[in-house]
Amino acid sequence: MSLVSMLYLCILTKIEKMRIMAFDYGTKRIGIAVTDPLQIIATALTTLHPNEIIEFIKNYIQTEPVEKFIVGSPLQMDGTPSQSAPHVKGFIRNLRRTFPEIPIVTIDERFTSKMASSVIAQSGLKKDKKHQKSLVDQISAVIILQSYMESSYLH
Repeated sequence: MSLVSMLYLCILTKIEKMRIMAFDYGTKRIGIAVTDPLQIIATALTTLHPNEIIEFIKNYIQTEPVEKFIVGSPLQMDGTPSQSAPHVKGFIRNLRRTFPEIPIVTIDERFTSKMASSVIAQSGLKKDKKHQKSLVDQISAVIILQSYMESSYLH
């Protein structure tokens, strides 16, 4: 079934779906992206300091139900975990402890920051360094979410 057919079917039958939320985790910033309720479009949401993330999610899900969390898994070129992997595992543990009802899926995040930087450069946006890094994290989260969505539609 094509994406357009799925959208049409969802609208006709008024299927209630929930958003999917994705994270590009870093020790200084976490980029966050979400889908629309029909899970067709991935959109950048915000960038937060890791100390603010749990409270942000708690507030967000009170008004926008989230069905699943997608977390970028930092891998090296050879597929082994990168040095930031233990921090991501700690973040996932915290998500599981705080939101046990929401499943968590990890997805390879190799090259997402480079792809995000390329998107920003091609867009011609001129931002200061702080905003640029924040935007890279958000776009990386969008790329992680889009990758998940594409892989789940194919399977």
